[in-house]
Amino acid sequence: MVDEAKVGRVAGLKAVHVKPDPTLWGSTRGFHERVNAPEKRAVLPAKEDTYGNIEGLMQHFKLVMIGHGIRPPQGEYYSAVEGANGELGFYVVSNGGEAAYRVRVRPPCFTIMGALPTLLAGDMVADIVPTFGSVNMIGGELDR
Repeated sequence: MVDEAKVGRVAGLKAVHVKPDPTLWGSTRGFHERVNAPEKRAVLPAKEDTYGNIEGLMQHFKLVMIGHGIRPPQGEYYSAVEGANGELGFYVVSNGGEAAYRVRVRPPCFTIMGALPTLLAGDMVADIVPTFGSVNMIGGELDR
C-alpha cells in the first residue's frame, strides 16, 4: 500500500484501514518510559518517534552524529550482557573527547571458535560444516 501511494496510485486507499507493523506504531514507547531517563539529550527516542515525527528523527540524528551526541567520560569500562550464544561484552576506552578512543566487542562465538580445533581433531575436512552448524556458530562474529 505504501509503495502504491509513493508512485501516486492513491485511488481507493482513502477508506482502507491500515494496521502498521508493531515496530512503527508504538511497541517500544512503554518500554522507553519504564527504563530510560527523561533527559532527551542522553537517550535515543522510541522507534515510533524516530520514524513518526521530525522531532524524534532530529533527536536520533543528533545523538548518533559526532559532535552532537553524548561524550563518554574519561576512563575505561567493560560491560557484558547475556547473548543468544553466551556473554556479549563491550569494552570502551575514552579520553573524554566527543567519541570513544577505543571500542571493542567480545562476541559469544569468538570464544566458542577457540574450541573448534579440539572438536575437529581426527575428523575430515567435510566435517567442518556440520560441526560449525551444531555449535550454532555465527560467522559474522568471527571476522577478526
